[in-house]
Amino acid sequence: MSHPQHFDDDDPVLAKFRSICLAFPSAAEKVSHGRPAFFTKKIFAMYGAVTKGDHHSGRYDQAMVFLPDPDESVALEQHDRVFVPAYWGPYGWLGYDLSAAKTDWGEVEELVEDSFRNTATKKLIAELDD
Repeated sequence: MSHPQHFDDDDPVLAKFRSICLAFPSAAEKVSHGRPAFFTKKIFAMYGAVTKGDHHSGRYDQAMVFLPDPDESVALEQHDRVFVPAYWGPYGWLGYDLSAAKTDWGEVEELVEDSFRNTATKKLIAELDD
């Protein structure tokens, strides 16, 4: 059973997020469960999310899902834009709401980079560091 598409290709927030994600070495995009997923060998970021018990509101359609450094998770969870996404949350992943008018894209880039480093091969991390 295929999933319906949960994003608009003309979404400017997605365009900005996509440009950040695809700038990483060997990064590519695929649609997984109806949402854009960015990966190398493993997914390192996704666009759009839901929370447990709220699968239909669209509240986090403009959000990213990322894997933070475990040491930073507790601090990040205190941020007003951060939430625990359904499905991914039990594995340490967090969500970050991108829908606010004043999104700190520098912070988004840092979080995506951390997620990339937490999922990429040593070779790709070395390529990023060069």
